[in-house]
Amino acid sequence: MKEVLEVLEQENIGKIEKNVSLKKYTTYRVGGVASAIIYPKNIDALVRSIKILKDNHITYKILGNGSNLLFSDKKYEGVLIKLSAFDHIEFFGNEKVRVGAGFSLMKLSLLTAKRGLTGLEFASGIPGTIGGGIFMNAGAYKSDMGYVVREVKVLTPDLKIITLENKEMNFHYRSSFLQKHPDYICLEVVIKLEKGDKNKIEEVIRERRKRRVETQPLEYPSAGSVFRNPEGKFAGEMIEKLGFKGKKQGGAMVSAKHANFIINYKDASSSDIRKLIEEVHDKVLEEYHVDMKIEQEFVNWE
Repeated sequence: MKEVLEVLEQENIGKIEKNVSLKKYTTYRVGGVASAIIYPKNIDALVRSIKILKDNHITYKILGNGSNLLFSDKKYEGVLIKLSAFDHIEFFGNEKVRVGAGFSLMKLSLLTAKRGLTGLEFASGIPGTIGGGIFMNAGAYKSDMGYVVREVKVLTPDLKIITLENKEMNFHYRSSFLQKHPDYICLEVVIKLEKGDKNKIEEVIRERRKRRVETQPLEYPSAGSVFRNPEGKFAGEMIEKLGFKGKKQGGAMVSAKHANFIINYKDASSSDIRKLIEEVHDKVLEEYHVDMKIEQEFVNWE
Protein backbone atom coordinates (compact mmCIF):
# COMPACT_ATOMS: atom_id res chain seq x y z
CA MET A 1 0.00 0.00 0.00
CA LYS A 2 2.79 2.44 0.92
CA GLU A 3 4.44 2.02 -2.48
CA VAL A 4 1.13 2.51 -4.31
CA LEU A 5 0.42 5.71 -2.40
CA GLU A 6 3.90 6.95 -3.30
CA VAL A 7 3.13 6.29 -6.99
CA LEU A 8 -0.16 8.20 -6.67
CA GLU A 9 1.70 11.11 -5.08
CA GLN A 10 4.22 11.11 -7.94
CA GLU A 11 1.33 11.17 -10.41
CA ASN A 12 0.13 14.42 -8.81
CA ILE A 13 -3.50 13.27 -8.88
CA GLY A 14 -4.60 15.57 -6.06
CA LYS A 15 -4.68 15.60 -2.27
CA ILE A 16 -4.00 12.33 -0.44
CA GLU A 17 -4.75 11.72 3.26
CA LYS A 18 -3.33 8.67 5.01
CA ASN A 19 -4.62 6.67 7.99
CA VAL A 20 -7.84 8.65 8.26
CA SER A 21 -10.50 8.10 10.91
CA LEU A 22 -13.82 7.42 9.18
CA LYS A 23 -15.66 9.04 12.07
CA LYS A 24 -15.04 12.33 10.28
CA TYR A 25 -16.44 11.08 6.98
CA THR A 26 -19.69 9.32 7.88
CA THR A 27 -22.88 10.90 9.20
CA TYR A 28 -23.11 8.21 11.92
CA ARG A 29 -19.68 9.46 13.08
CA VAL A 30 -18.40 5.89 13.46
CA GLY A 31 -15.99 3.57 11.68
CA GLY A 32 -12.39 2.47 11.79
CA VAL A 33 -9.38 3.97 10.04
CA ALA A 34 -8.99 4.01 6.25
CA SER A 35 -5.53 3.44 4.80
CA ALA A 36 -6.00 6.49 2.58
CA ILE A 37 -8.49 8.91 1.07
CA ILE A 38 -7.61 10.46 -2.26
CA TYR A 39 -9.17 13.52 -3.86
CA PRO A 40 -8.63 13.38 -7.66
CA LYS A 41 -8.44 16.90 -9.04
CA ASN A 42 -10.18 16.05 -12.32
CA ILE A 43 -11.47 13.15 -14.44
CA ASP A 44 -8.04 12.39 -15.87
CA ALA A 45 -6.61 12.13 -12.33
CA LEU A 46 -9.50 9.86 -11.33
CA VAL A 47 -8.88 7.55 -14.28
CA ARG A 48 -5.14 7.38 -13.56
CA SER A 49 -5.82 6.69 -9.87
CA ILE A 50 -8.20 3.83 -10.55
CA LYS A 51 -5.87 2.31 -13.13
CA ILE A 52 -3.01 2.32 -10.61
CA LEU A 53 -5.23 0.86 -7.87
CA LYS A 54 -6.55 -1.87 -10.17
CA ASP A 55 -3.09 -2.74 -11.47
CA ASN A 56 -1.93 -3.21 -7.88
CA HIS A 57 -5.07 -5.07 -6.75
CA ILE A 58 -5.92 -2.43 -4.17
CA THR A 59 -9.52 -2.27 -2.95
CA TYR A 60 -11.15 1.11 -3.52
CA LYS A 61 -14.54 2.73 -3.04
CA ILE A 62 -16.12 6.05 -3.98
CA LEU A 63 -17.10 8.00 -0.86
CA GLY A 64 -19.65 10.81 -0.97
CA ASN A 65 -20.86 12.42 2.26
CA GLY A 66 -21.00 9.03 3.99
CA SER A 67 -24.70 9.50 4.70
CA ASN A 68 -25.77 5.95 3.89
CA LEU A 69 -22.71 3.94 4.87
CA LEU A 70 -21.89 1.95 7.98
CA PHE A 71 -18.20 1.11 8.02
CA SER A 72 -17.04 -1.50 10.53
CA ASP A 73 -14.78 -0.56 13.43
CA LYS A 74 -11.78 -2.32 11.92
CA LYS A 75 -9.23 -0.79 9.54
CA TYR A 76 -10.28 -0.34 5.92
CA GLU A 77 -7.31 -1.78 4.07
CA GLY A 78 -8.00 0.07 0.87
CA VAL A 79 -8.38 3.50 -0.68
CA LEU A 80 -11.44 5.71 -0.52
CA ILE A 81 -11.97 8.18 -3.35
CA LYS A 82 -13.75 11.47 -2.74
CA LEU A 83 -14.90 13.49 -5.74
CA SER A 84 -14.99 16.77 -3.82
CA ALA A 85 -13.25 18.56 -6.72
CA PHE A 86 -16.11 17.53 -9.04
CA ASP A 87 -18.21 20.43 -7.77
CA HIS A 88 -18.84 22.49 -10.92
CA ILE A 89 -22.32 23.81 -11.67
CA GLU A 90 -23.77 25.43 -14.79
CA PHE A 91 -27.32 26.64 -15.43
CA PHE A 92 -28.25 26.58 -19.10
CA GLY A 93 -31.01 26.26 -21.67
CA ASN A 94 -34.57 25.64 -20.59
CA GLU A 95 -34.34 25.39 -16.81
CA LYS A 96 -31.50 22.85 -16.97
CA VAL A 97 -28.51 22.52 -14.68
CA ARG A 98 -25.29 20.58 -15.23
CA VAL A 99 -23.64 19.67 -11.94
CA GLY A 100 -20.67 17.61 -10.80
CA ALA A 101 -21.00 14.43 -8.74
CA GLY A 102 -19.27 15.99 -5.73
CA PHE A 103 -21.73 18.88 -5.39
CA SER A 104 -24.02 18.95 -2.34
CA LEU A 105 -27.58 17.84 -3.06
CA MET A 106 -28.97 20.12 -0.33
CA LYS A 107 -27.00 23.07 -1.66
CA LEU A 108 -28.28 22.44 -5.19
CA SER A 109 -31.87 22.33 -3.93
CA LEU A 110 -31.44 25.72 -2.25
CA LEU A 111 -29.66 27.28 -5.25
CA THR A 112 -32.37 26.18 -7.68
CA ALA A 113 -35.06 27.46 -5.32
CA LYS A 114 -33.40 30.89 -5.29
CA ARG A 115 -33.63 30.90 -9.09
CA GLY A 116 -37.32 30.09 -8.96
CA LEU A 117 -36.84 26.58 -10.30
CA THR A 118 -39.10 23.87 -8.94
CA GLY A 119 -38.53 20.13 -8.80
CA LEU A 120 -35.77 19.70 -6.23
CA GLU A 121 -37.63 20.78 -3.11
CA PHE A 122 -37.67 17.15 -1.96
CA ALA A 123 -33.85 17.19 -1.73
CA SER A 124 -33.52 20.16 0.60
CA GLY A 125 -33.04 17.88 3.61
CA ILE A 126 -30.98 15.08 2.06
CA PRO A 127 -27.35 15.37 3.26
CA GLY A 128 -25.63 13.65 0.35
CA THR A 129 -23.71 14.50 -2.79
CA ILE A 130 -25.18 14.50 -6.28
CA GLY A 131 -23.33 11.28 -7.05
CA GLY A 132 -24.63 9.61 -3.90
CA GLY A 133 -28.13 10.86 -4.64
CA ILE A 134 -28.01 9.34 -8.12
CA PHE A 135 -26.60 6.05 -6.80
CA MET A 136 -29.37 5.71 -4.19
CA ASN A 137 -32.06 7.46 -6.25
CA ALA A 138 -32.50 9.66 -3.21
CA GLY A 139 -35.99 10.92 -2.61
CA ALA A 140 -38.62 12.24 -0.24
CA TYR A 141 -42.17 13.56 -0.37
CA LYS A 142 -43.16 11.17 -3.18
CA SER A 143 -40.42 12.43 -5.49
CA ASP A 144 -36.84 11.39 -6.24
CA MET A 145 -33.88 11.97 -8.54
CA GLY A 146 -35.45 9.83 -11.26
CA TYR A 147 -38.09 12.52 -11.84
CA VAL A 148 -35.60 15.31 -12.58
CA VAL A 149 -32.44 13.69 -14.00
CA ARG A 150 -32.11 13.78 -17.78
CA GLU A 151 -28.66 12.26 -18.26
CA VAL A 152 -25.71 11.03 -16.23
CA LYS A 153 -22.08 11.05 -17.33
CA VAL A 154 -20.33 7.98 -15.92
CA LEU A 155 -16.94 6.31 -15.89
CA THR A 156 -17.30 2.66 -16.93
CA PRO A 157 -15.39 -0.29 -15.42
CA ASP A 158 -13.04 -0.22 -18.41
CA LEU A 159 -12.41 3.50 -17.76
CA LYS A 160 -14.43 4.89 -20.67
CA ILE A 161 -16.61 7.98 -20.26
CA ILE A 162 -20.18 7.54 -21.50
CA THR A 163 -23.51 9.29 -21.00
CA LEU A 164 -26.60 7.40 -19.86
CA GLU A 165 -30.08 8.76 -20.51
CA ASN A 166 -32.76 8.75 -17.82
CA LYS A 167 -34.38 5.52 -19.02
CA GLU A 168 -30.99 3.76 -19.06
CA MET A 169 -30.48 4.68 -15.40
CA ASN A 170 -33.35 2.37 -14.44
CA PHE A 171 -34.51 4.57 -11.57
CA HIS A 172 -36.92 2.90 -9.14
CA TYR A 173 -37.75 3.43 -5.47
CA ARG A 174 -34.33 3.89 -3.78
CA SER A 175 -32.66 2.06 -6.65
CA SER A 176 -30.75 2.82 -9.85
CA PHE A 177 -28.53 1.31 -12.53
CA LEU A 178 -25.48 2.40 -10.51
CA GLN A 179 -26.53 0.41 -7.45
CA LYS A 180 -26.68 -2.74 -9.53
CA HIS A 181 -23.45 -1.83 -11.37
CA PRO A 182 -21.23 -0.32 -8.62
CA ASP A 183 -18.15 -0.34 -10.87
CA TYR A 184 -19.69 2.55 -12.81
CA ILE A 185 -18.90 5.96 -11.30
CA CYS A 186 -21.13 9.01 -11.57
CA LEU A 187 -19.15 12.03 -12.79
CA GLU A 188 -21.74 14.61 -13.78
CA VAL A 189 -25.50 14.99 -14.06
CA VAL A 190 -27.89 17.08 -16.14
CA ILE A 191 -31.11 17.93 -14.30
CA LYS A 192 -34.24 19.44 -15.86
CA LEU A 193 -36.47 21.56 -13.64
CA GLU A 194 -39.46 23.85 -14.23
CA LYS A 195 -40.04 27.53 -13.67
CA GLY A 196 -42.05 28.20 -10.54
CA ASP A 197 -42.89 30.84 -7.96
CA LYS A 198 -39.68 31.52 -6.01
CA ASN A 199 -41.53 32.54 -2.84
CA LYS A 200 -43.75 29.44 -2.87
CA ILE A 201 -40.79 27.14 -3.50
CA GLU A 202 -38.81 28.63 -0.62
CA GLU A 203 -41.87 28.47 1.64
CA VAL A 204 -42.23 24.73 0.92
CA ILE A 205 -38.56 24.23 1.84
CA ARG A 206 -38.97 26.24 5.08
CA GLU A 207 -42.08 24.28 6.08
CA ARG A 208 -40.38 20.96 5.45
CA ARG A 209 -37.30 22.07 7.39
CA LYS A 210 -39.55 22.97 10.34
CA ARG A 211 -41.28 19.56 10.12
CA ARG A 212 -37.92 17.74 10.03
CA VAL A 213 -36.69 19.60 13.11
CA GLU A 214 -39.90 18.69 14.94
CA THR A 215 -40.04 15.03 13.91
CA GLN A 216 -36.44 13.90 13.30
CA PRO A 217 -33.45 13.70 15.70
CA LEU A 218 -31.28 16.11 13.72
CA GLU A 219 -29.28 16.99 16.83
CA TYR A 220 -27.59 13.56 16.82
CA PRO A 221 -25.41 11.78 14.26
CA SER A 222 -27.49 9.36 12.18
CA ALA A 223 -27.89 8.16 8.62
CA GLY A 224 -31.52 9.18 8.23
CA SER A 225 -34.13 6.48 7.75
CA VAL A 226 -32.67 3.07 8.53
CA PHE A 227 -35.29 1.02 6.69
CA ARG A 228 -37.21 1.54 3.48
CA ASN A 229 -40.96 1.73 3.90
CA PRO A 230 -42.46 -1.60 2.82
CA GLU A 231 -45.27 -1.27 0.28
CA GLY A 232 -48.39 0.00 2.00
CA LYS A 233 -46.69 0.28 5.40
CA PHE A 234 -44.49 2.66 7.39
CA ALA A 235 -41.30 1.24 8.88
CA GLY A 236 -41.26 3.74 11.75
CA GLU A 237 -44.82 2.90 12.74
CA MET A 238 -44.13 -0.84 12.93
CA ILE A 239 -40.93 -0.28 14.93
CA GLU A 240 -42.71 2.08 17.34
CA LYS A 241 -45.57 -0.36 17.92
CA LEU A 242 -43.03 -3.00 18.96
CA GLY A 243 -41.81 -0.67 21.69
CA PHE A 244 -38.36 0.04 20.25
CA LYS A 245 -38.36 3.82 20.72
CA GLY A 246 -35.53 4.63 23.11
CA LYS A 247 -34.06 1.11 22.84
CA LYS A 248 -30.27 1.24 23.42
CA GLN A 249 -27.31 -0.86 22.37
CA GLY A 250 -24.07 0.54 23.74
CA GLY A 251 -23.93 4.13 22.52
CA ALA A 252 -26.57 3.60 19.81
CA MET A 253 -30.27 4.20 20.31
CA VAL A 254 -33.53 3.98 18.39
CA SER A 255 -34.61 7.61 18.37
CA ALA A 256 -37.39 8.54 20.77
CA LYS A 257 -38.45 11.16 18.22
CA HIS A 258 -38.63 8.93 15.11
CA ALA A 259 -38.45 5.14 15.39
CA ASN A 260 -36.94 4.70 11.90
CA PHE A 261 -33.82 6.61 12.98
CA ILE A 262 -30.95 5.06 14.89
CA ILE A 263 -28.75 7.68 16.47
CA ASN A 264 -25.23 7.79 17.82
CA TYR A 265 -26.17 9.37 21.13
CA LYS A 266 -23.07 8.50 23.16
CA ASP A 267 -19.85 7.50 21.37
CA ALA A 268 -21.42 4.49 19.68
CA SER A 269 -19.32 1.94 17.84
CA SER A 270 -20.24 0.65 14.41
CA SER A 271 -21.00 -2.70 16.03
CA ASP A 272 -23.47 -1.03 18.42
CA ILE A 273 -25.38 0.43 15.48
CA ARG A 274 -25.36 -2.73 13.40
CA LYS A 275 -26.55 -4.90 16.30
CA LEU A 276 -29.45 -2.52 16.91
CA ILE A 277 -30.36 -2.42 13.21
CA GLU A 278 -30.39 -6.21 13.06
CA GLU A 279 -32.38 -6.57 16.28
CA VAL A 280 -35.08 -4.22 14.99
CA HIS A 281 -35.12 -5.88 11.57
CA ASP A 282 -35.45 -9.39 13.02
CA LYS A 283 -38.21 -8.43 15.46
CA VAL A 284 -40.28 -6.78 12.71
CA LEU A 285 -39.79 -9.90 10.56
CA GLU A 286 -40.88 -12.11 13.46
CA GLU A 287 -43.93 -10.08 14.45
CA TYR A 288 -45.14 -8.70 11.12
CA HIS A 289 -43.59 -11.14 8.63
CA VAL A 290 -42.15 -8.13 6.81
CA ASP A 291 -38.52 -8.33 5.65
CA MET A 292 -37.60 -4.64 5.79
CA LYS A 293 -34.89 -3.47 3.41
CA ILE A 294 -31.99 -1.79 5.19
CA GLU A 295 -31.08 1.56 3.61
CA GLN A 296 -27.52 1.64 4.88
CA GLU A 297 -24.69 -0.19 3.12
CA PHE A 298 -22.44 -2.23 5.42
CA VAL A 299 -18.81 -1.75 4.38
CA ASN A 300 -15.71 -3.69 5.47
CA TRP A 301 -17.46 -6.23 7.71
CA GLU A 302 -16.12 -9.38 6.02
